[in-house]
Amino acid sequence: MSGKTRPKEYRVAQLEALCHFLEERQADIQHALCEDLRKPCFETELTEISLVRNELANALNNLHCWMKDENVNKNLLTQLDCAFIRKEPYGVVLIIGAFNFPFQLTLLPLVGAIAAGNCVVLKPSEVSSCTERLLAEALPCYLDPQSFAVVTAGPEETGKLLENRFDYIFYTGSVRVGRIIMTAAAKHVTPLTLELGGKSPCYVDKCCNFQNAANRIAWGKFLNAGQTCIAPDYIICTLETQERLMPCLRQAICEFFGSEPKQSADFGRMVNDRHFKRAQAFLECGRVAIGGETDECERYIAPTVLADVKEWDPVMQEEIMAPILPIFTVKCMEEAIHFIKCRERPLAVYAFSCDSKVVNEVLDQTSSGGFCGNDTVLQASLVTLPFGGIGCSGLGKYHGKFSFDTFTHFRGCLSRFIGLEAINRIRYPPYNDSNLRLVVASTEVRRRGMCTLL
Repeated sequence: MSGKTRPKEYRVAQLEALCHFLEERQADIQHALCEDLRKPCFETELTEISLVRNELANALNNLHCWMKDENVNKNLLTQLDCAFIRKEPYGVVLIIGAFNFPFQLTLLPLVGAIAAGNCVVLKPSEVSSCTERLLAEALPCYLDPQSFAVVTAGPEETGKLLENRFDYIFYTGSVRVGRIIMTAAAKHVTPLTLELGGKSPCYVDKCCNFQNAANRIAWGKFLNAGQTCIAPDYIICTLETQERLMPCLRQAICEFFGSEPKQSADFGRMVNDRHFKRAQAFLECGRVAIGGETDECERYIAPTVLADVKEWDPVMQEEIMAPILPIFTVKCMEEAIHFIKCRERPLAVYAFSCDSKVVNEVLDQTSSGGFCGNDTVLQASLVTLPFGGIGCSGLGKYHGKFSFDTFTHFRGCLSRFIGLEAINRIRYPPYNDSNLRLVVASTEVRRRGMCTLL
């Protein structure tokens, strides 16, 4: 209400403070994520710290341009006036983070909210407790505590938090909780963004470099021990393709994590016992072709590939969020596309083929939040691409300027000249047909290449 967060200088200062937080507390961030998910330092730097650093740099590089009023085209009646879009903050924003990338998925939207000039209440995931504690203790030392607050809360407290009226809500997490958030927002008619999940399919064509495809699929799937919302959830291909892909997947897993992935420093763990047990139950589906070993004490599930899965198996009904990769076989590409189209629209669709026509066919014939051809996950690394879901995989988008736009109210403004009243008299009563034709003509939007006969 005071307007404190609106000036560009203030926004820049807070974004710079976040940069200092990244630099000065990098070791603490690494430690927290290792404690929560046994996340390798390489993955932490690549998928958590680096993405936030890039988001900050992009915002600081472009904030002046993003904030400027945007002039728009005018009709004949308003030629002497000023028509523009004013970029205004929503006000107080609630951001609820997720457990699987507890640093990135909490701070990336925060960057956009600060850049847009909002105050923020930040609620990190309580499941990733070490990262939650770090953010709660450290961020107030860097950001203005009058404008930005970190709250720690479990499900019950979060329910109480949602009873308050916010000007915008940004949530990342499951579809089930997303519905609860949306219901709470509806009570106050609060706009929101929901970053949810879903079963992201990965089509592999018979015409393919199978080892390269296997490497890229295995990396995207087993990154963060499979706890990635845009990971390839399942492979869909023909039986012939499965037979050629399977040994390549086995080789990729062995090259990445060795013959004993449990001993690898580069392979993470499930975040808690509940998630471990849920994922372990999926191993009863189909046939374990690769991996399958578990250790409940360590919350370890080996990089696993399942074959012979059925459409009705639980592993093909729920988002997996674990290092388990089922292969679902079909007769042809057309059947694969039909299978994908008959299900809820996912957060991502992946397609692998040496034939660009096949990749483009999958792109053209399916719908999803994002798409990547001949690789996985990397589409989320570009600040120039929007990130978000569609349908049950979410609504709204962010990353880069899309983050700024998400947390910005675009206010349509027209500032008119107070004189020249004779021009305006044509729209005042008493009405007549002659004035009506003049008003319509002066406000008309004409199609290009067409002439209008008056």
